[in-house]
Amino acid sequence: MPEHVVIIGSGPASWSAAIYAARANLNPLLFEGTVKPEMIPLGQLAFTTEVENYAGFPAGNIRAFVESAVASDRHYNLPPAPAGHVRDGQPHYAVQGIELMELMKQQALNFGTRVIGDDIVDVDFSRRPLKVIPASGKPVEAHTAIVATGARANYLGLDSEEKYKNKGVSACAVCDGALPIFRKKPLAVIGGGDSAVEEASYLANLKDAATIYMIHRRDQLRASKIMQERALNHPKIEMVWNHTVDEVLGDGNLVTGLRLKSTADGSTRELEVGGMFVAIGHTPNTAFLNGKLDMNEKGYIRWTKPFRTETSVSGVFAAGDVADDYYRQAITSAGTGCMAALDAERFLAAQGI
Repeated sequence: MPEHVVIIGSGPASWSAAIYAARANLNPLLFEGTVKPEMIPLGQLAFTTEVENYAGFPAGNIRAFVESAVASDRHYNLPPAPAGHVRDGQPHYAVQGIELMELMKQQALNFGTRVIGDDIVDVDFSRRPLKVIPASGKPVEAHTAIVATGARANYLGLDSEEKYKNKGVSACAVCDGALPIFRKKPLAVIGGGDSAVEEASYLANLKDAATIYMIHRRDQLRASKIMQERALNHPKIEMVWNHTVDEVLGDGNLVTGLRLKSTADGSTRELEVGGMFVAIGHTPNTAFLNGKLDMNEKGYIRWTKPFRTETSVSGVFAAGDVADDYYRQAITSAGTGCMAALDAERFLAAQGI
C-alpha cells in the first residue's frame, strides 16, 4: 500500500511537517538522509551554535530540558554546553542548533513518525502513486510527498575557513551576528550582491556594532542600485575593493583576522576582524529531483499558488529553504513545514484517501 505522506529532509521544515502529519494520523515516513552535504541528518541548523531568535526558547537552563525530553540513546549527539553565565550551578544559554533539532525530532517521534536514515537519489512523479527512490532499499510509493531538503550556504572552500566555522565563520548574519563572540568587534562580510549588503547592513545596525568591512573581488558591487547606496552610505560599513580572502586567521579558538589577497597585483595584507560572514549565495538541495519539479532561475522549487506549498506536480509539496531563497530562517522553515503538512492532509481528504 502507498504511504499517505513521505517527507524528504531533516531540518525544521521536515520535522514540523512530520509533527503535523503524525498528529493528523497520516503515519508519515521521513527520510532524514545520511552524511552527504545535500541531505544532512538534522539539517544545516545542526551546525549552528546558539539560536537566540527562535521564538519560545529564551536563554535558560536549556540542557536540563533537552536531556529530559530527548531519548537518552541520542544524548551522545548533544554538544558540550557552551561557556557562559551560570546560575545555581547550571549553565544558562540560548538553545544550540543541534539541541533544537533533536527536540523537534523527538517531538515528531513521540507522535509516531517513522524515520529512515537514507538519502533519496531519485523520484518518479510522472504517475500516481508517486515514487521516491532511496540510495539503498526498495522504492517507496506515496500518495503525497513533501520535499524539505533545504539549501546549503556556499563557502570559499578554504581549509582555514572550515577550521573556524562556528568559531567566528558564519554564513548567516541574522542567525549569528548578535552572538556574544561577535559583539563590539570589527567584522567582515564577503560578497558583493544584495545578500552581502543585507548581511553587512544587519550587522552594522546592531547595538554596539563596530566597523563592518565588505570584501569584494571587484571594484564595484553587483547589488541593486538601492542596495549599493545603502552600503556605500552607511557610516559603519567600509568597502575593501579588489580583494579575496586568502586565509582565515585565528588563535585556535576564535577568528582574529583575515589574510587578504589583491585581485589587482596579488599582494597580501592582514585585516583584524573578530568574525567573517560569507554571503556568496546558497545552493538548494534539489539535484536528486533531476528537474522533475518546476524551479526558479536560482534552482529553488517554485510554489505554484500564493500562500500554498503546492508545486508543479499534484500531491507534491515543498517546504523550507528548498523553496525559499529570501528569508532562510529556521522559524520560517518550520512554518512552511506546518503548511505543507496541512496542504497534504487536505489534498488527501479531497481525494478520499
